[in-house]
Amino acid sequence: MDNIIRDGNPTLRKYADKVTFPLSQEHQQLAKDMMKYLEVSQNPDLAEKYGLRAGVGLAAPQVDVSIQMAAVLVPSPVEPDDPDNHDDVLKAAQEAQDNPVFKDVIINPVIVSQSVQLGALSEGEGCLSVDEDKPGYVPRADRITLRYQDVDGNDHKVRLKNYPAIVCQHEIDHLHGVLFYDHINKEQPFAAEENTLLIG
Repeated sequence: MDNIIRDGNPTLRKYADKVTFPLSQEHQQLAKDMMKYLEVSQNPDLAEKYGLRAGVGLAAPQVDVSIQMAAVLVPSPVEPDDPDNHDDVLKAAQEAQDNPVFKDVIINPVIVSQSVQLGALSEGEGCLSVDEDKPGYVPRADRITLRYQDVDGNDHKVRLKNYPAIVCQHEIDHLHGVLFYDHINKEQPFAAEENTLLIG
């Protein structure tokens, strides 16, 4: 999947269409391809081989398909025993993926409730569709309750907090034509509201 579109493409600014069930063959394949991209991109060897940026989320609009579907793969925070040992690094990456914090293709996702407490990644956010560095805090709800359907049309309701909650909000933004840097304070990019939880 090397067809990720970049900032400036009008599809990224559209409100994506709701998905109907049962999924078409094309949409089933898209769901598989998006998740596969995330799995491959998180493997250091394969990412280097195919020239991929590591990603934890990929929304359908990012591959020029304007529907409410996104793949999310938040790996466990596993550190390699020896960061200078290539095999240890690969083993840790695989272990992190095998026991993900959250992994699913979320379809027609809706945030049904969210915390007043804000959270932001201390390093700021990045995006596979945005090549330019956009420094600054991206304030989001630190905890959310998310309702979505999976590829089989089953309903799910999950509570997420901290990093997985931020990742899902980033992907849902894509489905609404919003990019992460839209949330950054233009005058003071690293200004955060009092009590904002900095994650990272």
